[in-house]
Amino acid sequence: MMNRRQALRTGSLVAVGGVTLAGPAIAGGAEQPFRHGVASGDPLPDSVLLWTRLTPSADATPGSGRGGESIVGWEVAHDADFRRVAARGRVRTGPQRDHTVKADVTALDPDTWYYYRFSWRGSTSPVGRTRTAPAVGSEVARLRFGVVSCSNWQAGHFAAYRHLAERGDLDLVIHLGDYLYEYGAESGAVRPHDPPVEMTTLEHYRRRHAQYKTDPALQALHAAAPFAVTWDDHESANNAWAGGAENHTEPDEGTWVERRAKSQQAYAEWMPVRYEPGGKLYRRLTFGSLAELSMLDLRSYRSEQVAHPFDGGVHDDERTITGKEQLDWLTSGLTTATSQWKLVGNSVMISPVQFPSTLNTRELEAIADVVGPIEGVPYNVDQWDGYTSDRAAVLRSLRDHGVSGAVFLTGDIHSGWATELPADPLTYPLSGDSVATELVCTSVTSDNIDDYLNLPPRTLSLVVEAVIKLANPHVKYLDFDSHGFSVLEVTPAHVRMDWFRLADRADPASAAEVTASYRVPAGTDRLERTPRSMDGVTPRHEAATGHELAAARRQALARQEAR
Repeated sequence: MMNRRQALRTGSLVAVGGVTLAGPAIAGGAEQPFRHGVASGDPLPDSVLLWTRLTPSADATPGSGRGGESIVGWEVAHDADFRRVAARGRVRTGPQRDHTVKADVTALDPDTWYYYRFSWRGSTSPVGRTRTAPAVGSEVARLRFGVVSCSNWQAGHFAAYRHLAERGDLDLVIHLGDYLYEYGAESGAVRPHDPPVEMTTLEHYRRRHAQYKTDPALQALHAAAPFAVTWDDHESANNAWAGGAENHTEPDEGTWVERRAKSQQAYAEWMPVRYEPGGKLYRRLTFGSLAELSMLDLRSYRSEQVAHPFDGGVHDDERTITGKEQLDWLTSGLTTATSQWKLVGNSVMISPVQFPSTLNTRELEAIADVVGPIEGVPYNVDQWDGYTSDRAAVLRSLRDHGVSGAVFLTGDIHSGWATELPADPLTYPLSGDSVATELVCTSVTSDNIDDYLNLPPRTLSLVVEAVIKLANPHVKYLDFDSHGFSVLEVTPAHVRMDWFRLADRADPASAAEVTASYRVPAGTDRLERTPRSMDGVTPRHEAATGHELAAARRQALARQEAR
């Protein structure tokens, strides 16, 4: 008999809320037609989207285009034994959608946990658990969300997902982008990508999505709670924009329009999201009167990034990161919302960040590897810093309409941040108020500064963090080293995030510990550090003294010289 941890590592079960949810065995499971697990997403008060992938025959592998059409049944029940079935139906699938299955189940009760499963020719899928959103306008005492981004298969195992799956207290998981990576196989990878080449074709994108969904920890998390997802760039190609990408080469890799369409088709097929190619990914979910969540798409409509931060185009009113229609939708939603908290699923940082010239070349190179081409100057032009007109429009709308409770939830930058968003960054905090806050989760596995510098964590990065915070007083928390996940708690009294750090991203059984906890008290749009996490654990990372910073820098530089 396997114990619970061993079973989780093999993907065979996850226990949630006292109920065991079955999962497929990854190895030797050719007879299991639902070998990519189950998932749910985009919960509404009366409906939720269910997902799975059928393998109807041995040759119908992801991306192959083989296999005939099939009818797949689905059931939703109030209990894990399916004695009290709430809804059932059937869905047709086939090679035209890579045998993936989506069922948008309606007429459900609000604010209710459900169990679901799929069936085909006598075989039954793993059982998943999902939850509908609270009724519109209803009072909600508390919500808890997992918040994750930047999960590179090659850089490590997804222990962060395992920890979230084991919690049993999450109403939703928010994935802020870079769910997968387009890169080919890399030497020294913890586990190599399939296919071993950079994704450019529909077959490539489908196979890569399929590979990620064989991960047992990811399967466990999808089975434990619904997801709200958006893409960033790596779901298609690095530093993507409306007309191209930094690592897309024409004509060798075809046209960008063709490549983007292929990536979006595979995303629509393989992700539990209400999106079909040609539609809009940005959307809004509501959770009673307590919160609403606006999920943005910051790749499909954006103007090309400027060549360097000195380019005056960063302030050009004609350049956009959102597109006009999405920007109007966002600002209108923020200024007319009736919910107390206005959460924004935001794939790249909106906070202004200046990188001081006091950092040396090696430190700046490491930061650039994580956040983008900064070249030792104030802006990362791939995030909102490169599109200041759109950012000013958002912050101005919040200020002019007296909106309180806007919290941007962000990924992308492989580091943890807690920042206030001043209407006028140049005079903050001496004058001007914070009009919103931003909470940035670190990467699940993707490299950060200590990985690029090949140094122990919490050494040289302490110096870099201290200098950046000094130059940016609105930045209250910064961790450039950790891999892991965050948990967000939303109550009428506050929005609060805990950051969790993995002990070893290369270990699927890695432990995790809380490193910091910050909250936004209701009505303040300001950040407060909280000494204890939601689990009652005291955060480990404390502010370092000047002596500690200097000692850390000397030790780190000595290690570099020794190499």
